[in-house]
Amino acid sequence: MLTDTHCHLIKCYYDDIDLYIKEASDNDVKRIIIAATNLSECKEVIELGKKYDNIYYCLGIHPECYTDDFKELEKIVKEVMDDPKFIAIGEIGLDYHYDKEHKDEQIELFRKQLNLAKELNLPVVVHNRESTQDMINTLKEFNLKGIIHCFGGSIETAEILMKMGYHIGVGGVMTFKNSKVDEVIKQIPIDRITLETDAPFLTPEPFRGSKNASKYVKVIAEYLANIKNVTLEEVMKKTEENVQDIFDI
Repeated sequence: MLTDTHCHLIKCYYDDIDLYIKEASDNDVKRIIIAATNLSECKEVIELGKKYDNIYYCLGIHPECYTDDFKELEKIVKEVMDDPKFIAIGEIGLDYHYDKEHKDEQIELFRKQLNLAKELNLPVVVHNRESTQDMINTLKEFNLKGIIHCFGGSIETAEILMKMGYHIGVGGVMTFKNSKVDEVIKQIPIDRITLETDAPFLTPEPFRGSKNASKYVKVIAEYLANIKNVTLEEVMKKTEENVQDIFDI
């Protein structure tokens, strides 16, 4: 089986969630983990986790949503602490691509959410865009594990993060021509890689241009098997072991 360790399966992107799940299952994707990015999404993904057996969720505030109330997130999180479908704090992190003016606010929120994960003994799902050094420095303040979502950095950065206990989230960007991400992923041990889509974004080749979905995890797995020169079965086995290593599922 395969797991989509990171997607945004919410109603503003998808009308037919039953079909989405069926198509994923038909392509050997038997487990889907949804990452909330704001308070409204947190409430929505909790309900999806209750409704569907194979849907799990992470709760967090994305750095671009830094104005959301952390105290409200804390309240929501503590209300679902006994829900086995709630498995991580995420999607959290830093993003300086569009907003370099509020770095301090982003870092403050990031620290609060990392501290919450530490208090509750939960893994984290981390977003990083044009903020690598600040991300690393902030993560070093906490002894946590989790996934660096949609990794697109250097092998040197990957090695630092892996030494800190993090796994590397790999998705459709790896398949893009001229992205060169695959050259880095080749050097990362398969026992430190997790598969993700980030759906509806970052659809892998040859489907780029259409809306992404969890069913394409198999495409990503096949691409990884090819560049690693191993079988698809080996990729499925190892990445599932990694999922179990990170999350309490």
